[in-house]
Amino acid sequence: MAEQDLDEARRYGLFIAFVVVAVIVASVLAFGVSRSRMHARAPQAAAPSTSVLIEETDVPALGAPLTIIYFETGQSAMPASAAQPIEQIIDAMNATPAAVLVLSGYHDASGDPARNAQLAKERAMHVREALTARGVPAERVLLRKPEVAEAGGADSREARRVEIRLYQR
Repeated sequence: MAEQDLDEARRYGLFIAFVVVAVIVASVLAFGVSRSRMHARAPQAAAPSTSVLIEETDVPALGAPLTIIYFETGQSAMPASAAQPIEQIIDAMNATPAAVLVLSGYHDASGDPARNAQLAKERAMHVREALTARGVPAERVLLRKPEVAEAGGADSREARRVEIRLYQR
């Protein structure tokens, strides 16, 4: 009888050990799933890692820039004047479901080149965020590498622009 009690105690001990291990494994898995869901729902930072940078030669153009949005000096915030061009872009996207938008941020050659390139990229990303907030799928809005505006123009706003082009996939 004592041997039978000992076997039952061992089985009970193994059962308890199994339950403890199962609870630990389930907790680790649940933590990992909830963490990945939180990360997926977290708002995108100023530089979304899912942005795609392309070269112009990667896709054929459907024409000249669809529109151009001009920014204030040293600023990347969307200007109030961008509301109408954003509506035009959305209309064009709805009319051509197989097309994608390519945003090109520009900057001039004066000052710190790295800061200027970052500012041009932030401007393009803000335009992208405005479009995706209005329902344009993020995968249909691509970002090009920041570009230096051609020198010699009397209008310095050309160095503070984002060009939006429509490309056929």
